[in-house]
Amino acid sequence: MTKYLLTIIITISLSAAASAETIKATVNGMVCSFCATAIEKTFHKQAEVKTVNVDLSNRLVTVTTKEGQALDDAKIAHLLQNSGYSVVKIDRTK
Repeated sequence: MTKYLLTIIITISLSAAASAETIKATVNGMVCSFCATAIEKTFHKQAEVKTVNVDLSNRLVTVTTKEGQALDDAKIAHLLQNSGYSVVKIDRTK
């Protein structure tokens, strides 16, 4: 019985770790569609990124990672700062 429960727990843990993640970064400095396009191009160059959406009115960059891929906060902040924007906060959901 213990082996069965352990197998279930490991399986659930592994499937959660391999799932895609949605990352929402609140960003200051985005003002036009050119800004949005530049950010989208920057994130699409990253191997971990499945989709990216920029919402100018809410100052929000939403990135969805590919299954089993991760994109850490430091890399997100670096990409946005190198593009000329400041990061206010980063939120994640699975």
